[in-house]
Amino acid sequence: MQDNFPELSLDRSNCTEISWIESVLYFAGMSINESEALLGRTQQSKSFFKAKSDYVTKPISEAGLEGLWQTLIEVEAYLILTPYGGKMSEISDSETPFPHRIGNIFGIQYMVTWDDGKETEKHVGGMRRLYDYMEPYVSKSARGAYLNYRDLDLGRNNACNTSYGQASIWGLKYFKNNFRRLVHVKTLVDPGNFFRNEQSIPVFPSI
Repeated sequence: MQDNFPELSLDRSNCTEISWIESVLYFAGMSINESEALLGRTQQSKSFFKAKSDYVTKPISEAGLEGLWQTLIEVEAYLILTPYGGKMSEISDSETPFPHRIGNIFGIQYMVTWDDGKETEKHVGGMRRLYDYMEPYVSKSARGAYLNYRDLDLGRNNACNTSYGQASIWGLKYFKNNFRRLVHVKTLVDPGNFFRNEQSIPVFPSI
């Protein structure tokens, strides 16, 4: 960081080294020393949030970043950037269901939170505006999304009769070319589509 971004004046006192489970507590707004709290089944936070995701394959221009900062301020959102490369780039897209590996510089999670339910429309609209702004700067054909940051804006299943074409709208974003293979597997192991959710893998219709 000192070599590439000396203007940040970052030193060790700005960083906290914690375990993965401590990071879960940290992001949940809990004390990192109270892991027993995770055994509770009651939601502690009463706030709302909206999240979306993207993958960046080419450096974002300075002008693009300046517009991004301005939009973040206006919509009161923030980013979580996850670096890719390294070992991730040594695993082919088709080796596991998760395909977003080679060629990605980093992933983005966009997040906005609020406490008053009356502000939901405002903040969800702001998040969608931020997502629209980023379209020229992120992956394309299809624009990628991270499976664990579920985004129902991308579409959702009907009760249990979603077609392959409809599910492809979000399936290709999450799984790229692995999506069709996953539908084949789903059709073999769960032809009745018993295991399903808003964006689950569909099954091919029986002939």
